[in-house]
Amino acid sequence: MASAMFCFAIVDTLAKLLTDSFHPLQIVWMRQLGLFVGVAVYLIVRGPSALKSANPFLQIVRGAAAALSATLFIFGIAHIALTDATAITFVAPLFVTILGATVLREPVGIRRWSAVFVGFVGTIIIVRPGFESFHPAYFLIFTAAFLFAVRQVVSRHLSNMDKTATTVAYTAFASFLMIGVFQPAVWITPQTGVHIAMIFLMATLGGAGEFLVIKSLEMATSVSVAPMHYTMIIWTSLYGYLIFDKIPDTLFWVGTILIIMSGLYVLARGKKN
Repeated sequence: MASAMFCFAIVDTLAKLLTDSFHPLQIVWMRQLGLFVGVAVYLIVRGPSALKSANPFLQIVRGAAAALSATLFIFGIAHIALTDATAITFVAPLFVTILGATVLREPVGIRRWSAVFVGFVGTIIIVRPGFESFHPAYFLIFTAAFLFAVRQVVSRHLSNMDKTATTVAYTAFASFLMIGVFQPAVWITPQTGVHIAMIFLMATLGGAGEFLVIKSLEMATSVSVAPMHYTMIIWTSLYGYLIFDKIPDTLFWVGTILIIMSGLYVLARGKKN
């Protein structure tokens, strides 16, 4: 899982660099290309059995949530710092708790609700609405995190009826095809070798990251490996400094620590329950 986060941090950094030359919808589609090709090869080798689902509609909903989440995230990082965007996405486990309580009717005690509140306070500290550093694109990242949580909740429901390979296959095809519809309107053919290399690396690492996540979930429970998601802030902060000359300030780290601590507490309490 930690290796997957390392891959995704590079993917997001490349995506942000590419927003200067390509439309976000094209970047998302090219990012999904690696996963799409990987799943296609898997189906050719293993056969189409992975496409047999007990609930195809819910699988497509998950794919749509994944596609929209990735799209909003790319739109967002075109305008705000990658480290800020990454930190805000850490509220996804808190959204999972809220959706679990309201949609799945899971029991959530006062301690976890308090952790959710603390996590959102951390988000406000990072976003700082009303201050000069605030940008409306923060709302896009916040919505992307919510949709990521929706995807996780749907995944939890599907895990009782479909195999992991089935869920990944549907997500790959659904997101790739949905975003592909817009490509004729936004497509810009890459002209330079640098752009082609960046796109190839982004697609390859995107697919590799998804594969590593799947393998981690096969080797351990989601609760056990989920905290590794927070290691992503290490890499995005490093790339933000080296590539974008962006050094996170003290308030950023205060907000990030609050979000991470609240997220870890929610995961720990969920494991006990």
